[in-house]
Amino acid sequence: MKRKLRVRQAQTVLPFGVGAVLDVQGESFVAAGIERWPNLKTPVYSERLAARLGVKGFYAAPHTLNDRYDDADRPGVPYVRFPGWLFCGSCRAMVRFLRENEKPGEPPVCTSCAAAPRLTPMRFVRICADGHLDDVDWWYWAHSKVAPELRESCPESENAWKARRLSFRVADRASGLEALSVHCGAILQNGKPCGAQRDLLDILGPQGGNCSGRNPWQRWDARATCGQQVHIVQRTAGNVYYPVVYSALDIPQTDEAPRAERDMEEAVLSHGYWTHLVDAHGTSRADIFRDMIKEDTGAPDSLIDRLVAEATGAPASPSPDRPEPAKSDTIDLSRDEWYAFDATRFPEPTREFAVRRGGLGLDGEKEEPWATLDAHIGKVVLADRLREVRALTGFRRHSPNSTLVSADTSGRLRWLPATEVYGEGIVLTLDEQHLTTWEDDPRVQTHVRGIRVDLDASFRAEQLAETVGGELSPRFLLLHTVAHLLIRQLSFDSGYTTASLRERVYGRPEYGQHGLLIYTAAGDAEGTLGGLVRQGEAPHFAETLIRMLEAAAWCSADPLCAEHTGQGFGNLNRAACHACTLLPETSCETGNTLLDRALVVGSAQVPGYFTDVLTASREYAAATAQE
Repeated sequence: MKRKLRVRQAQTVLPFGVGAVLDVQGESFVAAGIERWPNLKTPVYSERLAARLGVKGFYAAPHTLNDRYDDADRPGVPYVRFPGWLFCGSCRAMVRFLRENEKPGEPPVCTSCAAAPRLTPMRFVRICADGHLDDVDWWYWAHSKVAPELRESCPESENAWKARRLSFRVADRASGLEALSVHCGAILQNGKPCGAQRDLLDILGPQGGNCSGRNPWQRWDARATCGQQVHIVQRTAGNVYYPVVYSALDIPQTDEAPRAERDMEEAVLSHGYWTHLVDAHGTSRADIFRDMIKEDTGAPDSLIDRLVAEATGAPASPSPDRPEPAKSDTIDLSRDEWYAFDATRFPEPTREFAVRRGGLGLDGEKEEPWATLDAHIGKVVLADRLREVRALTGFRRHSPNSTLVSADTSGRLRWLPATEVYGEGIVLTLDEQHLTTWEDDPRVQTHVRGIRVDLDASFRAEQLAETVGGELSPRFLLLHTVAHLLIRQLSFDSGYTTASLRERVYGRPEYGQHGLLIYTAAGDAEGTLGGLVRQGEAPHFAETLIRMLEAAAWCSADPLCAEHTGQGFGNLNRAACHACTLLPETSCETGNTLLDRALVVGSAQVPGYFTDVLTASREYAAATAQE
């Protein structure tokens, strides 16, 4: 029976997108660049994401075949066998399996053994910081410890890339990598065996030799000059593949101005010096009133110019003394999403976007801890229908800040691979007044300043800048940690696993953001069944939040976790570990960094935003127990 090796459409973006190594049924492959994709592709539409990434559009891989109705020979996304070096588990012979040896539907087998067992791929590969991937030169490795003249006398030195006399041996009296060795059995001109061999004890890490300057799916003449250090790693190692994926929600366009912008307009128009500014328009005194209004409201010159023009009827042209700030070419994907969820009037429901206003059901509640909880929460928005588009721009190897390799390794295409997911979600916002008061606390500012210093010194600072904004704010750390804690709690209540839920944190003060979105990440074209939205309705959600805070107040790694002054990548986490806060990295926007449970429930050094709620909950529980 012929084998069938398939990859789901969503997996062609993550985790098995262009450049990724795929292990399946004892075989190993690498995904080829999109220039090799077949013409049979499905267009995926997302204007905002396309404008952000500077491409004309997106395409999804062909759908997975149906065994009963579809043509089994229909072309799909190409995967190339890699590594090319295989070995037989029976006779231990190593084989360089060439592309012309491939037989459709049949795995490679050993032709030297009577039973024809399957060949197994070698577990080690070579990578470099420029994103190249190649086989280890096993012939050279076996001969690297012998004298140069003996190495050159080996009859396979001229065709070392496909040497036919190598064997992958296992020693009986050793363990670990030291027990593995590559042996050359070529026969020299004098009739004696070559006998060169070397174990794999020190194979991992930087090695000598030149990088091939290419990836396995590229032609040999497509190689580039590469002067990077070659590193040998296991083919399933985490640093072999770092995908760069962008995602955007399908948000309908609206004519309504963002609420933060409307609030700023109202603050300017109600300012005590506004009438003086209008009366002094065109005179030198106008700049004095303008500066005082800007200092009190934080309004930009462009907004004040527009309001003055509307009040006086003059054209809205900036003064030559106040040049307009340069506009960034980068589109912020989170800004429009936040404005859509924060709108006063929601758009009509569509197939891609359907939201409605929810709540905790605690209006007028006077009992604790519900009254205190209601005072700390802003509003709840239930998203019955969301569409998310995820696009793969490229990948990196060796380290997250290495050279980015485009998904189009040919450099000729203007589209990117993408997939669309339909799901549901819950939007939770915090009370702005309580949040601002908490942020202004000197203890909070001092605590966050230390995390900000670690972020500025981290190699991930540039990568995280788009998510956290120009400067890491206390509200972002708070909202991000709450998102993680809420996902962990919802996984118990909604039936979704933590890997099936994702977060979007809206915590940038410059846009007036103060909320978060938890949504399903594993829905199909028809979406999900409403289990998550159901948990966001009253009275379930208020109870979920209380249970979340009670769980967050204690960690099995305490007091070590709660008192930690820096853990995780670059010390970017504080009170956050796998026992209390961390999630699967596919669920987190920042790769499980910038988390601190102390900002949520409080500690001896810093007050938590929800400390009052937690205290009221404990007092209520104690009073109930005494009864």
